[in-house]
Amino acid sequence: MVLEKLGSSLRETLTKITKSIFIDDTVINEVVKDIQRALLQSDTNVQLVFDLSTKIKQRAKEKTPPGITQREQLIKIVYEELTNFLGKETHEIKIAKKPTQLLLVGLFGSGKTTTAGKLAKFYKKRGYKVAVMQTDTWRPAAYEQLEQLAKDIGVDFLGIKKEKDPVNIYLAFQKKISEYDLVIVDTAGRDALSDELIQELNQLNTIVKADERLLVIAADLGQAAQKQAQAFHDTCNITGVIITKLEGTAKGGGALSACAVTKAPIVFIGVGEKTDDLELFHPQRFVGRLIGMGDLESLLEKAKEVFTEKGAEEMSEKFMKGEFNLIDLYEQMSSMKKMGSFQKIMEMIPGMGSLQLPKEMLDVQEGKLEKWKYAMNSMTREELEDPEIISADRIDRIAAGSGVKVAEVRELLKQYRQSKKMMKMFKGEKDINKLMKKMGGKLPKGLGA
Repeated sequence: MVLEKLGSSLRETLTKITKSIFIDDTVINEVVKDIQRALLQSDTNVQLVFDLSTKIKQRAKEKTPPGITQREQLIKIVYEELTNFLGKETHEIKIAKKPTQLLLVGLFGSGKTTTAGKLAKFYKKRGYKVAVMQTDTWRPAAYEQLEQLAKDIGVDFLGIKKEKDPVNIYLAFQKKISEYDLVIVDTAGRDALSDELIQELNQLNTIVKADERLLVIAADLGQAAQKQAQAFHDTCNITGVIITKLEGTAKGGGALSACAVTKAPIVFIGVGEKTDDLELFHPQRFVGRLIGMGDLESLLEKAKEVFTEKGAEEMSEKFMKGEFNLIDLYEQMSSMKKMGSFQKIMEMIPGMGSLQLPKEMLDVQEGKLEKWKYAMNSMTREELEDPEIISADRIDRIAAGSGVKVAEVRELLKQYRQSKKMMKMFKGEKDINKLMKKMGGKLPKGLGA
């Protein structure tokens, strides 16, 4: 999960609010201290944490509007101030001219080259003609890595293998880039922002005249992120930030607060290693996921890329009727796998982030799906449509016929029963607030889903 420890701490804080009989200064001070502790443990800048705390305290003294309780008002304030802290607005890069050029900068290990590939795929999927350009002449494998990424994604690669001057590489393709809607320029990094790197970036920045200069910064950099962000900003006037490795660290607060210090907005976040694991940063949605409210808008956007309209309607109809068999389970999981890990998907569903669901329901690997497919191919049509008839003898037969272990067939059936149980839980329910109550949560008034 993205920033799992921070999210868990914030959700515990909100639970404390909902369990309070009434809201007074003692409760407000406890809540603020909990938020401070959670943010500081995730390496968020101390001054920014203090400023955020002050704003929450000031707003908590405001008169509660009619129609909502004090508890709901305090939750709403925390949500809104966290959103404001992370930038409030979504900064979307517009491909307004041809070519639009993005210059990626950052230190070694920040994930610039991988991010260049992710960006290329993100915009290619949206119908743009994209090229990636390699100007990193320092890292030995930089050329081959970006070339391979471009090949895998299906975009053009621009680079000169043994050229040592990044400016010469760019000039060699200056006429060709007019053929593209978007050109992503990957630059060299260093272990630290040295004078040599600053000079190189200044020269390249002067020639490229990029429409966006994006700092790629790793979430695990901690509080050093603030200093690095400011230095890169001074060098080439950063217009936006991409935070990588958010899925694998509890200490992403440094990178998040670095953006607040430089006033450069977070544009994208990297939430995994695959080329699809790049998301446009929506502060409201991000905070929603952190505090367990979910992110239905992002979930629907991902679903549109995977499900056909007809297929989505058919699955939705079965879902609401509580009808579900092994064929449906496999089709659903195969499609959902294309949307990302099950853990990430569950984060986007309101209330699901706080449920203690079995890990096997959230972490189904592609290899496991393949084995389940083999097992299903050894089942009769009757067994697929009514898995409840599958006895121990039938399990032995299915395992022998498919080459899958008996334990794996049993695991498949266990997964089916757990999914079936959840379907029954939601059967026929379309009201989101009633769904939330069934899941043990409630959407705060005024926040919506």
